[in-house]
Amino acid sequence: MARFFLPRASMRTEEGLIPITGDDAHHIAYSLRMAVGDTLTVCDMQKTEYLCTILSIRPDEVMLRIDETRDNDTELPVRVHLYQSLPKGDKMEYIVQKAVELGAASITPVASSRCIVKLDEKNAEKKVARWQKIAAEAAKQCGRGYIPEVRMPVTFAGAIREGQQSDLPLFCYEGDDTVSLKTVFAQSKETLDTTERIPEIAVYIGPEGGYDTAEVAQAQNAGMTAVNLGKRILRCETASGFVLACITYAFEL
Repeated sequence: MARFFLPRASMRTEEGLIPITGDDAHHIAYSLRMAVGDTLTVCDMQKTEYLCTILSIRPDEVMLRIDETRDNDTELPVRVHLYQSLPKGDKMEYIVQKAVELGAASITPVASSRCIVKLDEKNAEKKVARWQKIAAEAAKQCGRGYIPEVRMPVTFAGAIREGQQSDLPLFCYEGDDTVSLKTVFAQSKETLDTTERIPEIAVYIGPEGGYDTAEVAQAQNAGMTAVNLGKRILRCETASGFVLACITYAFEL
């Protein structure tokens, strides 16, 4: 079923109606070629979704009747914030798409020392807009309850400072003095309380060349948990999906 995201303030839920305008209305009418009587789902960006029937289609507005309201149950019981060092080429597009499908709550590009890609502010804005569009499409496809945010790039030091505020910061690193995800999750499931609030997990993935020794030391000094991803070295575009899949298995399945 086609899926759309709208802010709750734009809905007329007290009347049992939802008007859709702009690009989404055009997409319904001309790209999807939907008609009066067809059904679709609207999410309010707050994990409530509305099963609707199309009442009317005009060039500038599609009017929906709300048939059913229900809670969205597709979100992880933890909020995972991915800090991904900027990779080469279009790898970030793939990373964003798969991270959204696998449940990431936000994705933050990080300018670490071994990143080959360097973005100035103008280029960064264009890239982030592109990545946010990919995130929105992925959220629609996989049935998310909201669209994860793709943030503007931050420095490595800034990413570490932000991660210190999380309940479980996971610094993924292939060097020595690391622990396995299995060990970390076994310990954290005893300490992370999912009944009172949603725990926050920060995941750090390096670029193609990995992190340098100074960055590793900075992360460890900040209290990050250095974790390995098994006996094989994963590509940067594979690592984030691997960690998110492990988090799903540990906390959801």
